[in-house]
Amino acid sequence: MDNYHITKTDNGWALTKQGAERASKTAATKAEIMALASEFLDGKTASLKVHKEDGKIQEERTYPRSADPAKSKG
Repeated sequence: MDNYHITKTDNGWALTKQGAERASKTAATKAEIMALASEFLDGKTASLKVHKEDGKIQEERTYPRSADPAKSKG
C-alpha cells in the first residue's frame, strides 16, 4: 500500500507520495487538493494522511475503503 500526504506549502497545498521529492498534485486550496486526491487515488490501494496547516495529522483515509485495516475483524 502506497502512503500519500496532503500538506500545506508556500504556494498552497500538495499531494505527495511518501519518500518522493516532488508533489503528485498541487492546488491553491485544501478543498481542491482533497478533490484531486480522491480522483488521483481512485483505483489505487493507498493510505492518505491529511495534515493541518501546522503540519499535524488531521485525518487518515484509506483507498479503497475496503482496504482499511481498522475495519478488519480480529
